Amino acid sequence: MEPSTKLFLVLLGLNLMVTAVHGGCGPHCPTPTPPPPPSTNGGSCSIDTLKLRVCANVLKLLKLGLGVPPSERCCPLLADLADLDAAVCLCTAIRAKVLGVIKLNVPVDLVLLLNHCHKTCPPGFTCPH
Repeated sequence: MEPSTKLFLVLLGLNLMVTAVHGGCGPHCPTPTPPPPPSTNGGSCSIDTLKLRVCANVLKLLKLGLGVPPSERCCPLLADLADLDAAVCLCTAIRAKVLGVIKLNVPVDLVLLLNHCHKTCPPGFTCPH
């Protein structure tokens, strides 16, 4: 192989490496915007958390796959709240242990209870610690 061919291949290899490192878009690469951290910005609980004790029974029945009686008192407590506020209230109840001693899988059980009460867990929402 001639020296000029070797030099060409070395320069080509370096060029490919630099292009790979910089993503191939030169000085005009867009900077990716990181996703916002999950938060409860604006969420608040305007109801007495102790009243949410009744939600423990509903959650137990849901987890067992049993029917929930129409007279249940959990969903009416959450009915007038926005989805985010309902999620914050349930998280507050979980943190205060007012749902009793049932074993909780917080993300799953939170969504299960919210869905049962015709609420939607906000995207990216996690219970604050």
